[in-house]
Order: sequence, then C-alpha cells, then structure tokens
Amino acid sequence: MKAMILAAGRGERMRPLTDDRPKPLLEAGGKPLIAWQIEALARAGLRDIVVNHAWLGAQIEATLGDGARFGVRLSYSAEEEALETAGGIAQALPLLTEGAGGDSSVFLVVSGDIYSDYDYRKLLPLAAGMVDAPEPMMHLVMVPNPAFHPAGDFALDDAGWLHGDGAEKLTFGNIGLYDSRSFAHLAPGTKAAMGPLYRRAIAAGLATGERFDGTWENIGTPAQLHALDQRLRANELAGTA
Repeated sequence: MKAMILAAGRGERMRPLTDDRPKPLLEAGGKPLIAWQIEALARAGLRDIVVNHAWLGAQIEATLGDGARFGVRLSYSAEEEALETAGGIAQALPLLTEGAGGDSSVFLVVSGDIYSDYDYRKLLPLAAGMVDAPEPMMHLVMVPNPAFHPAGDFALDDAGWLHGDGAEKLTFGNIGLYDSRSFAHLAPGTKAAMGPLYRRAIAAGLATGERFDGTWENIGTPAQLHALDQRLRANELAGTA
C-alpha cells in the first residue's frame, strides 16, 4: 500500500513563520513536522510515499530529496495552487495507483502538519479488505474533540460505522484510508474539498472509523508549534522521545 502526505497548504495561521518556509518544514523536536510523519510511515512498512505541495514546494523537495535517508521512496505531486484535499488526491492518483492491479487501489492519506503516535500498522489489514469491496469504502481515524473544534465532525457507533449525527461527535484526525474509485470523477487540476465525499460515503454506509485516544495534535499556530517543540525536547532529554 502507498501513502500520501498532504503538504500543499499555505499555513496562514502560522504566519509569519510560513512566509518563507512551507508549514510541513517547520521544526519541532529538532526535525521538520513532515519528517515525523515519514518516519512513522516507514516504521509501519509504508515506504512508497507521495507528497503533494504548492506553496514553496521546491523547498520540500530539496529538503526531503528522494527519501533515501528515511528508508523510503518519495515522489512528488506539484500543484501550481493548492487544490484542497480531494483535488490534491485526485491530482496525485497516477502516483498513488501506479503498480496497483485492478480498478481499485487503496491508500493511506495523512496531513503533514499533525503530530501523533498513532501506529499506522493497524490500518494494513483494513486496507487489504477494502480493496475487494464492491463499492469504494473509506476509513477515518477519529480523535477526541480538541479545544479549537469542540463540536466534532462525525459520530462513531459501536460497530465502527460513521454517521453524520449522533450523541457524541468526534473530530477527524486527518488520517484516512481511501479508495481510488472515490476520486475518479475529479479531473486532474480540479480544486475540491473532501467534505462532499465524506458525506456521500457516510450516507451510503460506506465509511467506517475508529477512535484513537493517544497523542494527537494538529499544529495550527506558532504557540502550538513552540509547545510541541518544548515537549519533544524535554522527552528527548528524559529518554522518552
């Protein structure tokens, strides 16, 4: 299975830090945010990784190279302007499906600006089952609602199915498994958000999920980045990084 790291956003809330550096290259704990994701994917055996980029994307390619120093193979999907999540995935489909037999290819997509200790190996058996599904499925990792998003996104029932409404909504953790067929209607270069695809899959009973209560942070502001940096450096000194 291949993986994709979303790295095309402008990072407006991170300004002025992102005026001359793409957000995924901002550092915490002595390494770029995106490097933490690459290393976590490599530990799970996911070594074919696509990175999309737009704002200052040349810096991302120059910094990460071909991925050899991480033990992975990196390829890049360049966007002249950010195409949003669904549009970015659709643009990258040739890279994500290359070498996959049949009409369906299932891949993992994660955001390059989150920090988490989620173990991606948990998703491998789920992905294998999704490949043979008659209709394109998706599987989303959900987290407890952070302070900046108290209303949550979707409800998760005891059987692992996602719903648009429910007694308790959780927040999508920007970690998901997707089927290439879900994006076949989007022409390359189309700007498109994921919201309509989520709602369509949930309404059709084609979206599963899981709750993750471990470490997860969406690094959206300079203050959050600084706090994460301090914590990771403290953990390293304590030998728990």
